[in-house]
Amino acid sequence: MQFRSRNRVTPEFNMSSMTDIVFLLLIFFMITSTMVTTSALDLNLPKAKGRTENNQNVSVNITKDLEYYIDTEPVTEAGLESKLVSLMAGAKDKAIVLRVEQGVPIEKAVNVMAIAQTNQYKIVLAVDPK
Repeated sequence: MQFRSRNRVTPEFNMSSMTDIVFLLLIFFMITSTMVTTSALDLNLPKAKGRTENNQNVSVNITKDLEYYIDTEPVTEAGLESKLVSLMAGAKDKAIVLRVEQGVPIEKAVNVMAIAQTNQYKIVLAVDPK
C-alpha cells in the first residue's frame, strides 16, 4: 500500500512576480532621474588641485563654441560687460566665477578678466578638482 502526502511542494519558481518588481523599479528610476537637474551648464573644465568655493554670486561661462552665459542666461560677447555691471551694481562682496571650457582660446578668458579688473570686481577661475 502506497501513501501519498497531501502537502507536496513543487520546486518551480514563479517569474511573474519578479518581472512586476523589475518593471516597478524601472519606472521609479525613470521618473526620479528626470527630476534631477542642475542649474549650471555642463562644461568640461580644466583639471587642477585647487578648490572652488561655492559662494558665487555671478557665474560667467564660456563654452567650446564661444558662447557666453551669465549663470544660465546666454549673453553676447559685446554685451557681457554691461550685463555684468548691471548684475554687480551695489554689491562689494560679489565675485565673478569664470568657468571656461577646455579648448577655448585664452584670449576669451583674459577678456573677461580684464572686464573684472577695470570694474574692480573679484574674479575666480573655476577648475575641475582632480
